Amino acid sequence: MKKAFFTFMIISALTLSLFGFEKAEAATKHEVKTGDTLWLIGKKYGVSIKEIQSLNHKSGQLLYVGEKLEVPQSISDEDKDLLARIVHAEAKGEPYAGKVAVATVVLNRVKDDRFPDTIKDVIYQKQSGIYAFSPVENGAIHEPADDKAKEAVQEALAYEGMGNDSVYFYNPVTAESDWIRTREVTLTIGKHTFAK
Repeated sequence: MKKAFFTFMIISALTLSLFGFEKAEAATKHEVKTGDTLWLIGKKYGVSIKEIQSLNHKSGQLLYVGEKLEVPQSISDEDKDLLARIVHAEAKGEPYAGKVAVATVVLNRVKDDRFPDTIKDVIYQKQSGIYAFSPVENGAIHEPADDKAKEAVQEALAYEGMGNDSVYFYNPVTAESDWIRTREVTLTIGKHTFAK
């Protein structure tokens, strides 16, 4: 009995140390410089302000020059690229704020129980045989993202958790669904209406 307990404790300790090591590897150190804000740091790394605050036990926005912050990795580079490509395809010709809002819709869907739990699954979701995002259907998702779409993703990630819960967007001129028009509108940017 003691041997089994001892073995269990060793395995548990190794497991905990392994998970702790993985978390340490996933975080980046950032030394605060003059002019830095949590917003700018979050946008630079593509991490929500709330995640930075939580990891560094901060309740406010106050930073000190020379302070070293841990910055977690929020999503993989592969997911960032996919998210930027859907933003590029869906929001070409839209204002920058509209690009950020499109990225935010995808991120909001990941957190919403009505949708899949990953960025990839949200973007490639099908309902009744139809993709949720038309660029997946028409192949535009495979086009590389431009710099504005990539920047919009970084900003949406920094903004994550502070939005207005939009999980839909549509162009009221071209939308064929009557159902989408029944959703509560949260804002309009460019040609897109955002809703929840």
